[in-house]
Amino acid sequence: MAVADRLAELGLTLPQVAAPAGAYVPAIAAGDLVFTAGQLPFVDGVLARTGVLGVDVEVEEAADLAATAALNALAALSGLLDGLDRVVRIVKVTGFVASAPGFTQQPAVINGASNLLVDVFGEHGRHARSAVGVAALPLGSPVEVELVAQFR
Repeated sequence: MAVADRLAELGLTLPQVAAPAGAYVPAIAAGDLVFTAGQLPFVDGVLARTGVLGVDVEVEEAADLAATAALNALAALSGLLDGLDRVVRIVKVTGFVASAPGFTQQPAVINGASNLLVDVFGEHGRHARSAVGVAALPLGSPVEVELVAQFR
């Protein structure tokens, strides 16, 4: 099944690739790997939520935001590869979670991104992962997601 068909089946549409907020590109290929820049949970060009986990953002909401950020990372991949059908597998996901001191549920938050990738790519969406707590993220975002994908 084509990835675009799977996205449609899931009720998902790839957004426009987010414009870089600095001197970088949304995605770059090196060999047979694509590395995306960190993606925030933008929806229609607007950051969906600001805040910090353990203060004013709940884990379930942040997991949804992580899925949105992962969808934005897929848009960056698609933009570079002219679609997602050349993706062989998702290799690595790194998720950053704006966390209050003592907040330790970063893996549960980044599960939102991981689950989306498995939903889209099946077993080829399973990946290695890091879920990191940080004091702050760009624009006050609760989450940021970057990924590495292998392509043909």
